[in-house]
Amino acid sequence: MNASEFTAIVHETKDVVLRAVQKHLAAQFYEAIDDVVQETYLRAYKSLAAGKFEGRSTLDSWLYRIAANESKRMNGKLLQEQKKIQKLSRSTTAYSPAIDCEELSLMPVIEMLPDKYKDVVKLKAQGNNEWEIATKLNIPKGTVKSRLSRGKDLLLRLLQEEL
Repeated sequence: MNASEFTAIVHETKDVVLRAVQKHLAAQFYEAIDDVVQETYLRAYKSLAAGKFEGRSTLDSWLYRIAANESKRMNGKLLQEQKKIQKLSRSTTAYSPAIDCEELSLMPVIEMLPDKYKDVVKLKAQGNNEWEIATKLNIPKGTVKSRLSRGKDLLLRLLQEEL
């Protein structure tokens, strides 16, 4: 399979793939449509190049199924991330009853963090999600997640030192 053949396949099937993604990807995760479509075509290309498409179905229905499965996989992945964030926010608010929020502003403490953690924590505190932070700072999403985790740990230590 050469690039022009695969390009023709993408051009002919893009509507089918997009319909599958829109149908099976949860609306709250629509920001991930591009990722799902890309992963769909990547899997399809690998299978086509390896000769795994046997032709028992039409190419359209085969790609539809791949896109539906990728959408469901992405739903699960992003739902788990949401649960982690909710769990983390519940665990960080568990400390707040002992702290009078009016007396304590977190910003001076956040300013004490190293720059790579400070930037990520500030953007998160402003209500940005991990995708938005990654885009704004031009860093991978995984880096955002690790810096948020480490930044929150440092922030907690700094807060405990101040109390």
